[in-house]
This record gives sequence, C-alpha cells and structure tokens, in this order.
Amino acid sequence: MPATKSSPKQVVQPDKAGLTRRINRIEGQVRGVAKMIEQDRYCVDILTQISAIQAALDAMGMHLLEHHTRGCVQDAIRSGAGDAAIGELLTVVKKFAR
Repeated sequence: MPATKSSPKQVVQPDKAGLTRRINRIEGQVRGVAKMIEQDRYCVDILTQISAIQAALDAMGMHLLEHHTRGCVQDAIRSGAGDAAIGELLTVVKKFAR
C-alpha cells in the first residue's frame, strides 16, 4: 500500500538481500570518495567516482520504483484505491526524475 505523510506504511521488500548488498556497495563507494578527498586526489577522478555513485543510486531507485509499481500500486488499483496510489507514484517519479 502507498505511504502517506500522516501514516507511513511498511512493506516487505521482495529483494531485501539484493537491496542491502547494493546500498552497502554504494556506502563503500561514498567512503572511497571521502578517502580520495582526504588524499587530495585529482578532481576528475573524484568526479568520476561521484558519477558512478549517482548511477548506482539511480539504478537502485529504478529497481524500487518498479517493485512499488508492480506491487503496491497494482494492489491499490485492484482494491479501488488506484487514484491515490497513481497520484503518489507520479509525485515520486517527478522527484526521482529531477
């Protein structure tokens, strides 16, 4: 079910282990960038790593967005709450697409 500002919902993530691996990898990349900064590494090298982190976060976001659409939104449509779920989905897509 979709989350609202007043009452966030919890769902069981279908690929919790995979998501955890992805976020741990991203966390390691961020720590690597911090180390590069501390070591006064070349700006272009740091920017390249930041770009890789952004791409990894985008891929993770798309993965979650797909699962949300195929799970929560689809369930809401079937239960008659589709308009609210679609509105929420569009809000999230707009935030994600900026």
